[in-house]
Amino acid sequence: MCQTCQGHGTRLIQLQFLPPVKITCEACHGFRLNPLSLTVEYKGKHLGHVLQMTALEARPFFDAFPKIVKILDTLIAVGLDYLQLGQEVASLSGGEQQRIRLSRELSRRSSGKTLYLLDEPTVGLHSDDIVKLLKIFHQLVDRGNTLVIIEHNLDVIKNADYLFDLGPGAGLAGGQLIAEGTPEELKSN
Repeated sequence: MCQTCQGHGTRLIQLQFLPPVKITCEACHGFRLNPLSLTVEYKGKHLGHVLQMTALEARPFFDAFPKIVKILDTLIAVGLDYLQLGQEVASLSGGEQQRIRLSRELSRRSSGKTLYLLDEPTVGLHSDDIVKLLKIFHQLVDRGNTLVIIEHNLDVIKNADYLFDLGPGAGLAGGQLIAEGTPEELKSN
């Protein structure tokens, strides 16, 4: 971690009559690392450059390291190929955080006895990413795991084995069991 900027990559310059201005740290050049970390290179890139790579860009870069490739492959599989390796956790949406946890589970050896509870994992996702996520859900279930998903996306709902529809409204106006059954049974409800 850069001692000058405390690992932020930027410094605030206080101005007398104006709001503070962020400038790139002159010690680490925005890479957030100490000078020693910036001298170590692999394939012509130092750690700061590697942390700026997306998961998709890093995949071929680390092709000689199977453990790293497996982790990157799971990130790509859950639709997080665009995330930078050094991206701050605070900048991630709730859905992205859930998918990171999901990718961590996918990279582990499964016992087939895990219960996954997901709260609207498709929020903010493009339809292509939802298709990727559904493929992951099917893999988890095929391994013998159980998924309980709170969801409003119809593509996810129609892929469920069994549904519980709660309502009739949200919050205090909800909580009553409106209907339950397979998607085919509830389609006529």
